Amino acid sequence: MIEARWILPMNEGLPVLENHAIAIESGRLLGPWPIDEAHKRVVAKRKLRLKNHALLPGLINAHNHAGMSLMRGYADDLPLMTWLNEHIWPAEAAHVTPDFVADGTRLAMAEMLLSGTTTFSDMYLAPEPVAVAVEQFGMRAQLCTPLIDFPTPWASDFSAGLERTVALSGRYHNHPMINLAYGPHAPYTVGDDSLARLIEARAQLGLPIQMHVHETADEVEQALSKHGKRPIRRLYEAGLLGPHFQAVHVTQVDDEDLTILSDSDTHVIHCPQSNLKLASGFCPVDRLQSAGVNVALGTDGAASNNDLDMFDELKSAALIAKAVSGDAAALPAMAALAMATRDGAKALGMSQRRGQLVEGFDADLIAVDLDAINTLPLHHPASAIVYAMHSRQVSHVWINGKLRVDEGQLVDIDINELKRMAHAYQQTMSLPGQPGEAP
Repeated sequence: MIEARWILPMNEGLPVLENHAIAIESGRLLGPWPIDEAHKRVVAKRKLRLKNHALLPGLINAHNHAGMSLMRGYADDLPLMTWLNEHIWPAEAAHVTPDFVADGTRLAMAEMLLSGTTTFSDMYLAPEPVAVAVEQFGMRAQLCTPLIDFPTPWASDFSAGLERTVALSGRYHNHPMINLAYGPHAPYTVGDDSLARLIEARAQLGLPIQMHVHETADEVEQALSKHGKRPIRRLYEAGLLGPHFQAVHVTQVDDEDLTILSDSDTHVIHCPQSNLKLASGFCPVDRLQSAGVNVALGTDGAASNNDLDMFDELKSAALIAKAVSGDAAALPAMAALAMATRDGAKALGMSQRRGQLVEGFDADLIAVDLDAINTLPLHHPASAIVYAMHSRQVSHVWINGKLRVDEGQLVDIDINELKRMAHAYQQTMSLPGQPGEAP
């Protein structure tokens, strides 16, 4: 049983519960109840009293390239296509192996756990070793298989990627910690024939689809020149959009795009800090939500963010929404927290079991210590968490009822070994010259 000063269950009405307790039994949640009632209902083998803390669902990072953590700071201060074509893709060709991806993912997972993330969606180049690493670290993940129209370290072409997805799906069908999704890279790297094959494949396996969509204005302009239509229209006409589709970035939205996204129940995954750093544009979160579009939150990879801190991300999302809409009431604190919890679960197809602290849900939850100089005085816990808290105030993390962070320290994970590994890669990877690089 965990007693807390506040519980933010993120369920209907977004209540804030004071002096409540919640219990964990066999990886599932019981409660929450007022503390006195909890003691009448449950005889706990272990009790934890958190007098200055808030409990909330574990954060859900709905879009990441976890293995790219080893490229943190590798090619900064560049626009997206220059960053990709001249730096990231050549570096991946030179360095990426299954071990590289697995090691980068371990580094990323340690960072995510310490900052309160319990579930992440990953789109990178070697899902099999990532799955092994995810199981080792006890996290939850949606693994998006890499699908693109040119050779990658994973598959020779798009069709080969689909075939490997079938094999991987058989291995992880109904896995308690790992879900699979198709991960076609972007409309500009996936042709019409490949989109048609993806439709057929989805009918076979029923997996969701995650794809970078409308990331930049240039992407949209090139699509208009090549196809005579915007990418969202093209994907819609191909039969791809719907409640199973996760559109990442979506910084360019006109009225027709908005109607298509809303009518099709397509999910949008907002990556504000990566979009800012690459000067890709601003996702119009307030317009999307007002039209009924579910918007989740992701960090993108550490090569374009450059951290995986979801608390930092949700603060950026709240602030940018206000500036973009011109409305200080846009995306208030509780709504920003919802994006990182229950709305993320909905986007990833997990809303029946995760993203809320309610009876019967998976015991994926975190505690944050709000008794810090930067969060005092505390007039409202949600405001403190979104606008003032640092992720280092995450004190505890439970996933499937198992403690993964205890008093701010990783459980059963050697952080010093991860540091040694990161230093070793730093020595072996040559860093390209960058604009503004220090001598």
